[in-house]
Amino acid sequence: MPEPGKIQVKKVSDPASLEKVFAIRREVFVGEQNCPPELEWEHEDESTHFLATVDDIPAGASRWRKTENGYKLERFAVLKPFRGLGVAQQLVKTVLADLPPDADYIYLNAQLLAMGLYEKFGFVKEGPQFEEAGIPHFKMVRK
Repeated sequence: MPEPGKIQVKKVSDPASLEKVFAIRREVFVGEQNCPPELEWEHEDESTHFLATVDDIPAGASRWRKTENGYKLERFAVLKPFRGLGVAQQLVKTVLADLPPDADYIYLNAQLLAMGLYEKFGFVKEGPQFEEAGIPHFKMVRK
């Protein structure tokens, strides 16, 4: 495991950076978690994407988008060698800080293993457990 390095999270929209974002998501969601690729690639054009790096090496990705319900945080993924270094926390922090001032309803669908991370940022589970791409989730809303 690499030593904790300098974690940076940047909003990205250029093709080279987006390819890094998609490569991270492909490795984590399609490769590790066996998500069907057709479920992974949706709403890309209407989303605001983020790339996390550790010492300038691509390490994680996420996005947010406005939906009819509010602002949805999605696709948080950290590559295996960079887990446990604080990359996911930095991604959540940066994404939340990027939301527009009128973002009063903020929600996400959290995998069970990630719920503790989101709870640190004021998210609480709402409703019953459900499956997305064969993985158990809970809807979580920021209070």
